[in-house]
Amino acid sequence: MDLINALLFRFKETEKEKQPIYKTFFKGIKTGLEYLYLKIFKFNENFIFRGGKFNYFYYPYNATWRNERMVEIPIIWKIVKKYKGKNILEFGNVLSHYFSFEHDVLDKYEKDKGVINKDVIDFEPGKKYDLIVSISTLEHVGFDETKKDSKKILKAIEKLKECLNEKGKMIITVPFGWNPNLDRFLKEKKIKFTEEYYLKKISKNKWIETNYEDIKNKEYDKPHSRVDVVVVGVIERKEIMEL
Repeated sequence: MDLINALLFRFKETEKEKQPIYKTFFKGIKTGLEYLYLKIFKFNENFIFRGGKFNYFYYPYNATWRNERMVEIPIIWKIVKKYKGKNILEFGNVLSHYFSFEHDVLDKYEKDKGVINKDVIDFEPGKKYDLIVSISTLEHVGFDETKKDSKKILKAIEKLKECLNEKGKMIITVPFGWNPNLDRFLKEKKIKFTEEYYLKKISKNKWIETNYEDIKNKEYDKPHSRVDVVVVGVIERKEIMEL
């Protein structure tokens, strides 16, 4: 089943990358074997975040062990489960690729069952949320879109804040180094987080918690492949984030 999931993921990627089918097949097999190895020999490996122990998240879809999903998903999913039965919004369709749930999902571009395809700026939910989460999505807003707007990230965050109830909480993760506008906003404290935390990749499959001074000069794709730093930001009304 894991090999099948890996192959399906690679076939989807091939459609985007216009690669020959034989390359897809071998990449799928490689991904599946990597996944099986990690699940068998590395299933107990974990990282520490805010004093809590989290298992790294290994899954064939998007080969999570190769990117920041391996630390973002266990953190956010634990929080989402604590809010089960409450009004939850996910900005960016990520968790549905790995879990089943009933919360609202807002994603302008990804077409899927139950996903609300609206621009976040135009989103009018008609209700308030107890929890809003977003996994590596905000860095694309206004940056990886056809119409460029360097300040759209700030507008998006303000819009999402308006969707929180009076005791609501928003928790977002973003990669550091991908979007220079976002990096600048973090440096200048233009994003008003109640709390913010940083996770740094120290080897191919290992991450540690660190601080802003340690990562402020980090670049995307250096020294490791792709994202080297993940920012976890909290915006809340009255409560303190609990994990």
